[in-house]
Amino acid sequence: MTDAKFSAFPFCLFFLFPFLLFAQNKNITLEDIWSGRLQPTRLSSFQSLNNGKEYILINAGKTLDVYDYNTGTRQRTLVDVSDIDGVDTIESYAFSEDESKVILGTQLSPIYRHSRIGLYFVYDLKEQKIREIVNAAIQEPTFSPDGSQVAYVQKNNIYIKNLDSGTVTQVTTDGAFNQVINGITDWVYEEEFAFVRAFDWNAEGTHLAYIRFDETEVPEFSMDTYQRDLYPSQYRFKYPKAGEKNSNVALFVYSVKEASAKEIELPLKDDFYIPRMKWTQDPSQLSVQLLNRHQNEFTILSVDAKTGNSKTLYEEKDKAYVDITDHLTFLEDNSFLLTSEKDGYNHIYQYSAEGKEKKQITEGSWDVTAFYGYDPRSKRVFYQSVEPSSIERHIYSIQVNGKGKKKLTEEPGVHEANFTSDFTTFLHTFSSHTQPPVYTLDDSKSGETIRTLEDNTAYKKKIENFDLSPKEFATIKINGNDLNMWMIKPKDFDESKSYPLLMFQYSGPGSQMVKNSWFSTNDFWHELLAQKGYIIACVDGRGTGGKGSAFKKGTQNNLGKFEVEDQIEAARQLGKRSYIDSQRIGIWGWSYGGFMSSNCLFKGNDVFSMAIAVAPVTNWRFYDTIYTERYLTTPQENASGYDDNSPINYVDRLKGKFLLVHGSADDNVHVQNTMQMIEALVQANKQFDWAIYPDRNHGIFGGNTRLHLFTKMTNFVEENL
Repeated sequence: MTDAKFSAFPFCLFFLFPFLLFAQNKNITLEDIWSGRLQPTRLSSFQSLNNGKEYILINAGKTLDVYDYNTGTRQRTLVDVSDIDGVDTIESYAFSEDESKVILGTQLSPIYRHSRIGLYFVYDLKEQKIREIVNAAIQEPTFSPDGSQVAYVQKNNIYIKNLDSGTVTQVTTDGAFNQVINGITDWVYEEEFAFVRAFDWNAEGTHLAYIRFDETEVPEFSMDTYQRDLYPSQYRFKYPKAGEKNSNVALFVYSVKEASAKEIELPLKDDFYIPRMKWTQDPSQLSVQLLNRHQNEFTILSVDAKTGNSKTLYEEKDKAYVDITDHLTFLEDNSFLLTSEKDGYNHIYQYSAEGKEKKQITEGSWDVTAFYGYDPRSKRVFYQSVEPSSIERHIYSIQVNGKGKKKLTEEPGVHEANFTSDFTTFLHTFSSHTQPPVYTLDDSKSGETIRTLEDNTAYKKKIENFDLSPKEFATIKINGNDLNMWMIKPKDFDESKSYPLLMFQYSGPGSQMVKNSWFSTNDFWHELLAQKGYIIACVDGRGTGGKGSAFKKGTQNNLGKFEVEDQIEAARQLGKRSYIDSQRIGIWGWSYGGFMSSNCLFKGNDVFSMAIAVAPVTNWRFYDTIYTERYLTTPQENASGYDDNSPINYVDRLKGKFLLVHGSADDNVHVQNTMQMIEALVQANKQFDWAIYPDRNHGIFGGNTRLHLFTKMTNFVEENL
C-alpha cells in the first residue's frame, strides 16, 4: 500500500506540472486586451437613496432596483420598462429630491465629451404613471426641488414644464445653432470646464439661473465625415483657438412667478468666464464664480436674485493661474467651504457668509485631491489627500475647526469614496498595483468595513493565469527634482542582459501617470510588450500633479519645455543602466502625451530612436482658448512660448522612426494638427509612418478600431525598437 501511494505521487506531479506551467505563463494577446477580458468588475450606475441604507442599480438597462447596503440583497424594483410603453431601455435616471419621481433617459446620443441628447420621461413612483417630457430630443432635464417642474433645453432654448398642469413655458427664444446657446455650455466650456448644464434651480423652485452663450463671433471649425455615403458630410461647430474670440457670456435669473428674466450685471465686462454657479442655502442668493481670460484672477460673487445686486465673497490671484473650485459648499449659516492652493498646496478653508476667512481646515506640505462633503450633524469634513505619498490617495475626516483629523484608510494604494446622503457610511473603492479594485461599504466614523460589495476574487484568480510583471515604483533625480517613476520589466528579467526601453507618459499640467493603482488598459499593453522582451518606464516630470502648486505650475508660459527636458534626461539616465540598451530607447503618448513624444524624438534625437504620437497637439496655436491660454496666455502675448515648444517647428531634427496617428473626426485635438505635421515632415523630406482613422474622435475607438491601432503600434515597436 505504501509503495503504491508513493509511486502514484510522482505521477500526479507529472500530470499537474505542465498544466500549472501553462496556466501561469499564458501570454497576453491584443485580443485579450480589447475584448475586455482583462477588465475587472466595476460597480456602475450606483446611487444612494436618501435613507442612507439602500442604493439603486440599473440592471441590464431594463429595471431600476433597490438594494440593501448591509446585506446586498435586492429589496424591490422601482421601475421595470417591460411595464412601460415608450421606454425600451433605461440609459440614465435622476430622482426628484423627495424620490417620488424619476426622470428616465433613453435613446441617448453623444454630442461631445460630456453632452448627450435624447428622449426623457418622468415616472411617478407613487402613481406608477409615466409621461414624456416632450415628444422630441432634449438635453439636461432637471427637477425643481419640490419635483413639480422640470427645466430642460431644446434647440438651444430653455423650457419649463409644470408636471401638475402639463403646461410648458418657453424661458428663452433666441437660441440658434452656432449662434446663441441658453442653459447649455458651448464646446470649449464643456471640454475645459467639464460641465454641460448651465442652469440651476434655487431651493424653493421660484427662480432659475442660467448662462447665455453668444458664439456668433467665435470662428467655426469644420470636419468632414465619410460614413458610407457617396458624398462626405461636413460638420461645423464653434471652436475658439488660442488668441481667438470666445463666446460672450451673460448671466440671467428667471422668475417663474413673473415669467421674466433679469440679466445680472457682472464686474468683468470683456473676455471673462463663468465656470461655475451655485445657489446658496438662502434661496435668494446665487453664488457665481468668475475668471478673467488669463485665468489668474478668480472671484466668487453672491448675487441677489430679486434685485440683481452682487457682492464679492472671495478673491484670489496667482502669477500663473487659479483653478476653479468644484468644492464650494455652503453651510447652514451660509458660511462656506472651498479649496485653494494659495498657501502652495491645495487645502480646505472656511469663510463666513460675508466672505471673511474663518479657518484653514487642512494644512501641510501635501495636496487635498478630492472634497467629499460636510456632515452638519458631526460637523466633520470628508476629503481625499496625498498626505502619506504623492503616488497614493487616502480618505480622511476632520472637524470643521481643523481638529480631530482621522485617517479612514490604511492599505497602500489609491482609495476613493462615495458617501451616503447622511454621511454615516461610504462606498469605498480601493486598488493598488497588486490589488484589483475592491468595493466595500465602510463606516464613516471608524473607517471599518461593514460589508464587501465586490472584491474581484474571481478576476484576480483569472489574471494570475497571465504572465504579468509587477510595477516597480521608485524616484529618479532629474534636473534637481525627485520624480516619481514606475518600471515594468520582463518576467524573466536578467540584469546581465541588455533590454530595449519604451517610455510612456502624458505629462500635462496637474496630471499623474505614476500612481499605486490597478492596471489601466494601456498597462496591459505594456505587459504584452514586457512579455516580448521590452522594459517599460513612466516618469512624471515637472508640471504634473500631487506635489504642490509650485511643481505643477513650474511649466507656466513654456508648455513642452521643462517636461521635455525631464523626459530626455530621464531617458539618458536610464540608458546608463547596465541592463538598458541606450541605442534602443523609444517613447509614446496620446494627446498631450503625443505632443510630448513628438517633441522628445525631435529635440532628443541623440537619445530617442523611436516615438509614437497618437492624436497629438503639434502646434499650440491650433488648440482651444481656455486650456492653452491658462498655461501660455495668448499667442499674441507669448509667441515664443508657443513656437519654441511646438514639435511642428522641429521636424528637421527627426532622425529616428516616427509613427503619427489621428482620428479624422477628432473635435478636441483636430486632425489639422497631424495634417500640418505631415506636410512639415514631407517638406523637410523626412520619412515616417502615419495612420488616419476615418470618422473617429479623440478616443479613436469603435468596433475593431482600438485592436487595429494597437496591432499597428505593437508591430511598429517590434520592427523599430
